[in-house]
Amino acid sequence: MRKTGNFEYPKHLEKKQKKALKIQWISLIYLATAILLMALVLSTSQAMKTAWIEDILSLIPPLSFIISSGIYTLPSNDEFPYGYHRVSTIAFLISAVALCAIGFVLLADSVIKLVRVEHATISSVMIGGKMVWLGWIMIIVMIYSTVPTMILGRMKQPIARELAEKNLFTDAMMNRANWMTGIATIVGIAGIGIGWWWTDAVAAIIICAGILKDGFSNLKQAVFDLMNQVPTKIGSEDTDPVFLKIKKEVEKEEWVREAEVRFREEGHVFFGEIFIIPKSLDHVTERIQALHDKVIKINWKVFDVTIMLVKSL
Repeated sequence: MRKTGNFEYPKHLEKKQKKALKIQWISLIYLATAILLMALVLSTSQAMKTAWIEDILSLIPPLSFIISSGIYTLPSNDEFPYGYHRVSTIAFLISAVALCAIGFVLLADSVIKLVRVEHATISSVMIGGKMVWLGWIMIIVMIYSTVPTMILGRMKQPIARELAEKNLFTDAMMNRANWMTGIATIVGIAGIGIGWWWTDAVAAIIICAGILKDGFSNLKQAVFDLMNQVPTKIGSEDTDPVFLKIKKEVEKEEWVREAEVRFREEGHVFFGEIFIIPKSLDHVTERIQALHDKVIKINWKVFDVTIMLVKSL
């Protein structure tokens, strides 16, 4: 059985991939500490509870990135002749499904509490012989769980685009949602402090809306990737320019009368076929091989290409 080659990032991106892996380990450790601190000061705040669960969900993308990084580079074999590239898409799908499911549950819970007019209360605790309102501690914890995510998210986005790593890009988007969640939670806690009981539930609903928005967007793209949608740019529905460049390069060949291309994404890379109506069959084998080598060199994402001669398109 003919197998595809083994995947490795080009030399100029190897450092980026290692940097991404390092950032994800830092994200995991940081999120674990933030989750622990939030668990200690949850109280009855619905917004705090929702933000805490969202932070727990935020563990999924970095964790799946770390796991998939050790799988998609495994060599192809007789059982998996196309390699393990789609493991990153599967990780992407798992993250999206988890986001949608939890978003629905938390949204329903928050709406019920608002409709029932359930008043959240935040007690005081004894610290150093003085009574301190727990809300102040909760706000400090939320600041801790908010500011670093802004920094981490900004670091991940450009690397994700360079590596064509959708799971990493999704994580960057979740980091953005996290700091927005943090701000909404702080507003909800402050609202309880001044007697506006409804601000807590409203803040939780706003957070849930953000979770669902990210969840549906990611779920849609993950499903489209599994359905072999034409390659698109990360964070956009626009066709990847590499795909269009391949078509132009094929059409430039003097021995090609007409041509069509068909590509799909397999994780980080493109697999596809090129269909050609030749002007003549002279030296056609050599010409096909030369075109194949030319197409593969267009971009590192072009990983596996099959060229076929046809009578009609």
